[in-house]
Formats: sequence, C-alpha cells, structure tokens
Amino acid sequence: MPPAKTDQLDLWVESGLDGDDQVMVDFLLPTGIYIQMEVPRESTIQNIKLLLWKEAQTYPLFSLLGEMEGHMFECVNQAAVHEELEDETRRLCDVRPFLPVLKLITRNCGRAERILDSKIGVLIGKGLHELDALQDQEVKDFRSKMKRISEEKMQCMQLMSWGEWLRSCYSMTLEAGSLENLIDKHEGVIKITMHYDQSQVSSVNLVCRYIRDCLLTNESPHLTLVHCDVVKAMFEKEISTIGSVLAWKTSNPPLPLPPKKRLPTASTLIVCHVRAGLFHGTELLCKTAVSSESSSRSEHVWNKTLEFDIAVCDLPRMARLCFAIYAVMDKVKKQRSTKNTHLNKYQTIRKAGKVHYPIAWVNTMVFDYRGQLKTGDIILHCWSSFPDELEEMLNPIGTIQTNPYTENATELHISFPEYSTQPVVFPAFDKILEKAAEIAGGRGGKKFYIELKEIMERDPLSQLCENEKDLIWTLRHDCRENFPQSLPKLLLSVKWSKHEDMAQLQALLQIWPKLSPRDALELLDFNYPDQYVREFAVNCLRDMSDDELLQYLLQLVQVLRYEPYYDCALSRFLLERAQSSRKIGHFLFWHLRSEMYMPAVSVHFALILEAYCRGCIPHIEVLKKQVEALSKLKAVNELIKFGTIKTKTKQAHLKEAMMTCLRQTGFIETLSDLHSPLNPNILLAGVNVERCKYMDSKMKPLWIVYNNKLLGGDTVDIIFKNGDDLRQDMLTLQILRLMDLLWKEANLDLRIVPYGCLATGDHSGLIEVVSSADTIANIQKTSSNMAAAAAFNKDALLNWLKDKNSGDALDKAIEEFTLSCAGYCVATYVLGIGDRHSDNIMVRSTGQLFHIDFGHILGNFKSKFGIKRERVPFILTHDFIHVIQQGKTSNTEKFGNFRQYCEEAYLILRKNGNLFITLFALMLTAGLPELTSVKDIQYLKDSLALGKTDEEALKQFRQKFDEALRESWTTKVNWMAHIVAHPS
Repeated sequence: MPPAKTDQLDLWVESGLDGDDQVMVDFLLPTGIYIQMEVPRESTIQNIKLLLWKEAQTYPLFSLLGEMEGHMFECVNQAAVHEELEDETRRLCDVRPFLPVLKLITRNCGRAERILDSKIGVLIGKGLHELDALQDQEVKDFRSKMKRISEEKMQCMQLMSWGEWLRSCYSMTLEAGSLENLIDKHEGVIKITMHYDQSQVSSVNLVCRYIRDCLLTNESPHLTLVHCDVVKAMFEKEISTIGSVLAWKTSNPPLPLPPKKRLPTASTLIVCHVRAGLFHGTELLCKTAVSSESSSRSEHVWNKTLEFDIAVCDLPRMARLCFAIYAVMDKVKKQRSTKNTHLNKYQTIRKAGKVHYPIAWVNTMVFDYRGQLKTGDIILHCWSSFPDELEEMLNPIGTIQTNPYTENATELHISFPEYSTQPVVFPAFDKILEKAAEIAGGRGGKKFYIELKEIMERDPLSQLCENEKDLIWTLRHDCRENFPQSLPKLLLSVKWSKHEDMAQLQALLQIWPKLSPRDALELLDFNYPDQYVREFAVNCLRDMSDDELLQYLLQLVQVLRYEPYYDCALSRFLLERAQSSRKIGHFLFWHLRSEMYMPAVSVHFALILEAYCRGCIPHIEVLKKQVEALSKLKAVNELIKFGTIKTKTKQAHLKEAMMTCLRQTGFIETLSDLHSPLNPNILLAGVNVERCKYMDSKMKPLWIVYNNKLLGGDTVDIIFKNGDDLRQDMLTLQILRLMDLLWKEANLDLRIVPYGCLATGDHSGLIEVVSSADTIANIQKTSSNMAAAAAFNKDALLNWLKDKNSGDALDKAIEEFTLSCAGYCVATYVLGIGDRHSDNIMVRSTGQLFHIDFGHILGNFKSKFGIKRERVPFILTHDFIHVIQQGKTSNTEKFGNFRQYCEEAYLILRKNGNLFITLFALMLTAGLPELTSVKDIQYLKDSLALGKTDEEALKQFRQKFDEALRESWTTKVNWMAHIVAHPS
C-alpha cells in the first residue's frame, strides 16, 4: 500500500477550502512529449482528453498520435496500482489519481469489454488485472465457470417479459400470515398515503413491498403510482445493456504484473523450529510433528521429514495442514515493568531454560480444489499475528490463503511427497457410499434413549466426553429418527481419522431429514468443515425467504472466510440468490466490499463480487454511484479532519468549507438521486446542504440531510463515519432485529428500533438517524439549569413526553415507552451491552426508547483504575419507572405489567439460546475486538442461564432485575459525571 498523504490536504477536494477548481496535471504522450496544463477538477476524462488534444496540436509530432478515439489515459490510483481509464464518463475528482499525472496510451481491441472490466474493478475496489496476474489455476477455473454461468443468466433475462423481469429483480415475497395479524392489530384499517402525477393515471403498476415494515413500526406507508411505460422503459434499458455486453468478444487479458523481488536483509542470529499439525475443523487428527532447531541470520534450512501418525486413506477431504514457526530464546528473569506484557502472552512452550516464541503461522489444504492430494514443492507466505487461545499456537480456524504481502512475510518452503506415479484423488461420492454399505451397525435399545435425549438437549457450547461421543455414534440411526436437529453433535462424535466412519456418515446424510434453516446454520460453523455436511446445510438454507436470508447474511459472509475453496456450495448459493433478488445482491455486495481491505479474504471476496457484477450488469451503475458518493463523503470528512488537526481552522470556517464542497457540481450530481446503501428501497433525492453538519467527536462524523419529495417534505438523515469499525454495531443491531422477530412470533411486540447500520469499507460506514428522537442527556439538560443536577431530575423525561403528546396520545406514548424499555432491558442484559450513559439511550417523541452505540458487548464493561464503572446488569432508573407508572408512585399495576413483559421476553430468548450462540460463533473469524474466542460467547450461555430449568433461570433474572433497580443510583451518578464532562 502507498504511504498515506497525512501532511497535505486531498488534492481532489481542497477547492472546498481555497475555492480553486483547477488542478495542474502532467500529461505523458506516447510520442515522448510532456505537456503540463491546468484542467478543471470536475471535468470528465473525455473532456480532459479533448482539452489535451487541442493543446497537443501546438506541440511537435502531433501527427504521429493518430485518431483520438484510439487512445485512453492511464494513471496510478490511490491503491498504488496502474489503472486504465476506459470509462471516460468518470470525473477526474472521482478517479482521484495518487498524483496528478495522466499517461496517454494506445487503446487495445475489445474496448466494450475492457470498459466493463474497468467498471467492475473500480466498483469492487480491486482491479481485475490483479486477478489476471495471479498464477493460480483455481482462480482461473472459478472465474471461467462464473463467467459462463453469468452469461447464461443474462441470456435468460433477455427472454423475459417486463412483468417477469420486475418480479425477478424486485421480489415481493412476504412471510405467510404476517399481514393478517397486523391488519387485525390496526382494527382492519390501514392508512396509506398515495403520490401520483395526474397525467399518468391511465395505467399503473402498484409496488407495495414495504407496507408490512411500515405497519410493524406504526408508520403510514407512502406509495407512488408508477406508469407502466416508465417500468417498461427501465426494463428496455436494462435489456439493451445486457444485449450489448453479450455481443462483446473476449479480448486478450493484460500481461501479468512482474513478480516483486525480495531484498536480502541482514539480521542477528536466530534459532527457529517448526511445529505442524493435521486438523479437521478444530479437531487434531493425530499428534503434532516438530522439526529440529536451526540457527541462521536469515534463511533457516531443516531438511527434515515431518511424519504424521495417520494413513493417507484416512485423511478427510477437508483436512488442513497447519504450521507455526517458533523462535527459541534464552529465558529472561521476570521484570516489574509491564510494558512488554504482550510478549509473555505467547510464552507457552518452555524447555531447558529456553522460551519458544511463536513468530509466524500459515495453513494449507492437504487436497487441492479438484480433490487431488497435493504433491511437490510449495512456498507458503506466513502470517505474523496470532489470535487468542491457540492450541500450541497452531491456528486451524485461520485462513488457508497465504499472506499476499510477500515482501515482508516469512517464507516457508515445504515439499509434499509423491505417493504414486498417478495423482491420488479423494474417492468419488458413489465409492464412499459403496464403502458404507459394507459396514453394518448403528442402532441401540430404548434403555439408552433417556441418556441420549439429555445429551442432545444441551447447548452448543457444552463439551462431550469420549463415552458420550461413542454413545452418539453407536446410536446414530436413533439420532436421525428421534433427534434430527442434533446432527452437529453427531458430527462431533465422528472419528474423522477413520475413513470407515466418514463413509458411514456420508451414507447417513443421504437419508437425514431436512433441517429448518435456523438449525442448519450451526452446521456452517468451522467445527464442521466436511464438504458434504456443508452441502447438506446449504441445501436446507434454500428454504429461506429473502427476508430470512437477509437476517443471517452477515454470518453467511463471515462463513466464507473459512471456506478453503472458492467454488464451494455457499458461494454458489449466495450468488444464485443475489442474482435473483436485487436487494440481496445489494447487501451481499456491501458486506463483501466492506472487507476487501483485509488481505486474507480480498481474493475470495473479489472473485464473488466479480461474478455477481457479471451476472447483474444493470445493477453496476446503481452500485457504482453509491461507491462514488461514499468516496465524496470520505473526502469531505478528511477535509474537516485536516482543517481541525493541521490548520486549526475555526469551526465556522470548516462548516463553510464543508458546504462549499457539497455545493460543487460533481458533489451535487454524485450525491443526488441515490439509492440509499442502508436501504436500496429508499431513493435519496438531493442533499439539503444548509442543514448538513459535522459532529464534534474525534472522527468528525458527517451528518448528511437528504430531501425526499416522496415523503411529503420529510427529510432522511444519515451519519457517515470514517475511522470507526461499525461491524460490531452491525452485529448487535442484527441480533436486536432477530430478538424483535422472535418476540413478535410469540405475539409480543416490544417496539424495538433496530435502526440501519452498514459498514462500507475500512473503518467506515453509514448509520441511519432515527427521526423525532433525542438523547436522555439532552432531555435532562434542557429541563435543568445546572448540569450536575440534570441527571437527578426524575420528572424531565415524563414532562418531555407530555410536551410531545396529549390526551390519548400521551397514554399511547407511555405504553410505547413501557414496552420498548422492557425489550431493551432484556436485550442489553442478555448481550452484555456496556457503556450505557445518557447520550447513547434515546427516546422518540412517540415514546419508544432505544439504545445506540454498541462498542462494548458480551460483558466487556468499561472500567477506570481497575474499577468497573457500570455495576448494574442493565439500565432501569427511577425516572424510567416514573414514566412507566405515569408519574404516580401508587400505580403498581403498570410496573407489574412492565416486569411481566421483561420476564416473558427473557423466557422467549432462552428458548432460542442455541440460535444466538450459533450466530455469535459464526462471527468468531471476523476479527471483532470483543468476539475473539469461545470464552466471549460463554457470556451468552450464562446470561440466558442455559442448562438450567425455566424456573431456575427466571429466579436468576428476577435477582438481576431487583439488582438493577436497587443499584440504579450508581447509574445516575455515572450519568451526572457524563453530563458534566460533556456539557455541549
């Protein structure tokens, strides 16, 4: 990556401060002529080429250039990669070359296809020439297969009618029965606001996909009547785009980039050794092997054969070979200083006065993507970081991709032996079933049924002893007939180092009952890597509706991290569903693209993104506009940060500079008429520049206000963050959304507000601003003249609700507050959400209470000087109780109802405890700071009291409830300190 330009303002947005819209660009011509000239920052590449052509006429050798259309520009982009600017409709300020230098080059044949490749490269954040340059047959085979499938998909779309196209791209499937319940709740009357143009009422197509969502949030649906001709025009435009793409002929790919040479480095004498282990999931298949020690200043050579106590015929298809390299150092005396405590973290192996420090790790599959046993020499570029709690520092749940930053990575050269003159191939599926047929057994008597039932009802974190595993395997057919959802426990009981057991499992899977999608999710955990198990799981997921798939899409994307091969069942399933639903495609795109900066997944995710774009060509322009808009917002945010830190510009001047930027033509065009990345069903009409601002926190988030003519003059407010990792907030809000769904399935609506949040890149993303809401801190401060006293004014919140509502509306608002307070009390307790001060708890004018900012979860509460600042299991203050009791201390009935809501909500979550554990376990490989090991998930098991009866669990929750109420004075003290520390 190029060095960050932290000492100067971004060249492509600095006009926001100085008002100059020109930039000096150096042009390099193929004739050897060099021209320097000023061009407008916001000009398109095509216009700049016209200006250059006019200027070049005054220079020598102009006649040798030939036709202007036979040339295009090339630049070095922000990723320090050569980029050919095939798409000349882009603006120079959107291209943002690393330096203002453009090279004119001769255009090759196949221009249309190269434009598509260029657009896809810009869109996914990785040039396709980088994929072309990879000397990896698996990558080539996957791209070729996906390109063929995408072309077939586009050909099928060409044959559709406009009605079929509309239903295909904008699926309107709803969950059965959900609308009937909602209509009953609204007493059979639904108020809908209609928008239409009187000149277009002869023939209309009514699209009402989101009515249910509006009813769930007690909002009035706004529908727009769209003339059929408008829809047909959209359809014809997309079909025309597809037709032009399918007519393109494949051109020769660009030459691969030359390999970078490693420079020799001098270093001190280091003693190293290697440890290796064979794993299936997290299960060690046999004893680890260790090399001898080697001493060298640079290259270490062992020349040692590492042997593993397992027959080749017993190797599972998904076996992976994991390596760890250790540096051997003299043991040092303990020091009082704690500055280097991180070094002691990995001192797990001590021998003969020596300490063995792990310095690098790397994994590789034993079989390649075609099922052939690997042979010959392989170079593995290692990773230097280590996750917590590794078994002997081997990292079986780590990626099997090698480190792409080869210049600074440790190289490990290994050689797989040749077992035969012919390739050794993993047996075909029919051969496995033949083997299973030779083996009998697997049934038990009724006397074991009770013991088996007890084992199967345990939560996913419970450990199985060897005797229990043997019992489960012996009674595997009984498991299939009586406990089909217990398949994960059966998989943990398989002897993966015995091919006979593996064969019997595959045969059993053929007759295993189909699981519900929720139960099947657990099979995608990294503990169950078997190819056929994962295909079985994905087959179960096919029953998911679009809404249900979106609910779990975050986890499914993280599962891809662990998949060893690009062409896996999950990749194909996600692409298939994304290409048949524009909304699923939208969120799959952003979930993948937001992690493209991570080297361990960049190639895999880039391949899926490329395949999606080729199969949904009309969607490219919509996504491209969103990417460009986010790039503009990031540039504005960096302008403000620069002005604050470097130039000490006054706040008023910075806000004016921000507005100047947002008023530029390029910004207006890019940010207007934009499908919201948070919800592609919302069209953001135009930015209301005067109402935009930036927030005064460290990262200077932007508060962008959009006008929306379809919502009767209402605005849509969005916060853009640059510098904060929003993935943990996304996970927490997803779980809150799931809790809300589970409660509603049990006819308990607790008025949860799971607002939109989307990570869009490296520590950047968008957050939905909930309308008509304010923080508890602001409500308290406006009711008191003294900041210190504000937190203790118990009437402030109730008086605020009275100001916003009157009569029956006030009673309804208090009921909304009661229900939502119960929901968030239970949710924050179960999830262990910390840092709950009065600025991250909000209330809507309609009464709904909700929490924001989830930087601390799973019991990771903030502390100061070793003392926990939060001493209550969840927030339940007396001013909350004051509202619930309608300001009357004698109104114990209302408080009793509130307590009943909490207990009912808690028991519903307990029934779905395994699902919550599964969803968090699937996120373990994501690298979230507070979710790194199974120990973190143990918090969920404890808070839900899994393993206890409902009576025991309810008793525990009631104790926590009483504790929260009894110790609420400590919350008020914390809130007072927060208000005093943050008066503005």
